[in-house]
Amino acid sequence: MTVLRFVLGDQLDRALSSLTDLEPDADVVLMVEVADEATYVPHHPKKIALILAAMRHFVAGLEADGVAVDYVRLDDRDNTGSFTGELARAVKRHGPDRVVVTEPGEWRVEQDMKAWETALGVAVEIRADDRFLCSRDAFSAWAEGRKTFRMEHFYREMRKRTGILMDGRAPAGGEWNFDKENRKSLPKGLRAPGFEGYAPDAVTEEVLALVADRFADNFGDLDGFRFPVTREQALDLLDRFVEHGLARFGDYQDAMAVGEPFLFHSLISPALNIGLLRPREVIERVEAAYRDGAAPLNAAEGFIRQILGWREYVRGIYWHAMPDYADTNAFSADRPLPGFYWSGETDMRCLAEVIGQTRREAYAHHIQRLMVTGCFALLIGADPVEVNDWYLAVYADAFEWVQLPNTHGMVLHADGGMLGSKPYAASGKYIDRMSDYCRHCRFDVTETEGENACPFNALYWRFLHRHGDRLRDNRRMAMIYRTWDRFDAERRDAILERAETFLETLS
Repeated sequence: MTVLRFVLGDQLDRALSSLTDLEPDADVVLMVEVADEATYVPHHPKKIALILAAMRHFVAGLEADGVAVDYVRLDDRDNTGSFTGELARAVKRHGPDRVVVTEPGEWRVEQDMKAWETALGVAVEIRADDRFLCSRDAFSAWAEGRKTFRMEHFYREMRKRTGILMDGRAPAGGEWNFDKENRKSLPKGLRAPGFEGYAPDAVTEEVLALVADRFADNFGDLDGFRFPVTREQALDLLDRFVEHGLARFGDYQDAMAVGEPFLFHSLISPALNIGLLRPREVIERVEAAYRDGAAPLNAAEGFIRQILGWREYVRGIYWHAMPDYADTNAFSADRPLPGFYWSGETDMRCLAEVIGQTRREAYAHHIQRLMVTGCFALLIGADPVEVNDWYLAVYADAFEWVQLPNTHGMVLHADGGMLGSKPYAASGKYIDRMSDYCRHCRFDVTETEGENACPFNALYWRFLHRHGDRLRDNRRMAMIYRTWDRFDAERRDAILERAETFLETLS
């Protein structure tokens, strides 16, 4: 009996559910590089290179262990360019009794998967993806009957269920969440550990040449590629973070600084999202550092919350709410995304800094994404489809199951509050407090009116003014609306005029 085991490019885990009962003498592992996946948005070249290089290293490991692998490269002459087309060709080549796959991370791929059995005339077994700590069924059970979905409630349930950062039945340190301690701006003179990365070997160099040839016009620089592309490298990166970054991660996880793209962040999300690391092993490594006294609780809890809480939560939201979720647009936003999101050419230093960093590194941390590029898109009323496509394209760790809820729900509040209790709208004061970007900007962050005023300030009040019918009743926003109402009519008009004048420049 021959079993064809189809492994996708973000499933690079030897313990993957579709491989658990692999019989090397009888089974064949199919892996394919296809144009459809490389081009459905114009992915950052470093993202494409990361996935292809990691796939090829994963295959080499399988073959070294005697596993039969059928591997189709992007530049193979007969490559059909799609998962379905390549699976159909492989079925003809091998004549398997059945195909075994692990459920994918994206809705569109799962729809194709469900049609394979009928289309190809062979049994297709789709197994649950057990790399996550909360299965899709478990999340649906948690969500059943709830009118609102709040990450904090889910996170506490996951802590109780797993025993992670628990002292008996109580949370470690007596608190569930230490976020209030994790909002410090970066002090002068404090140096971050930096990220040297991993020099490309011959396998990766071959991929880099292919990507440079085929995707030269995509947004992003390919030079300086240094992501981990093997499990060994990913584990090394995790070790380096725990040793050099974790202790200060909590305090400065929201900080931003010119010329400091990484600060104390782990940079493991690309490796985690393609399967080179598992969330549980990452969490246990960080918890052990706290238990051993190598990291403070606010750092360990803040990091673990991002994975055990937020990462698991957004995946649950994605599968619970799709496919209609992607079509929601609570604020009826329809403004085209400004061209400088692709060029980085803007006088707003915060946006120029983050977009420039994104171009170079295919990376920005969560506050840069949420409160700089994301907040600006929210305030101007950018079309959610364009914004979602941009985030999916430009970041190496972006896959729709994690990107869409983060962007659509948390950044844009386009889901009307399903994911977050309020929009993350803010003026330039937040960016000034958490970064040094404003010191290098031609606009004045202390001003709201006039041509030299920080655009974020007037846009913030315009956003609140335009959407008061939806937001005024939100208890978390009542105070700020009272502030707006205290402005005299002349000042409100001046602020709104500044916002509209600036928006005209975006056209």
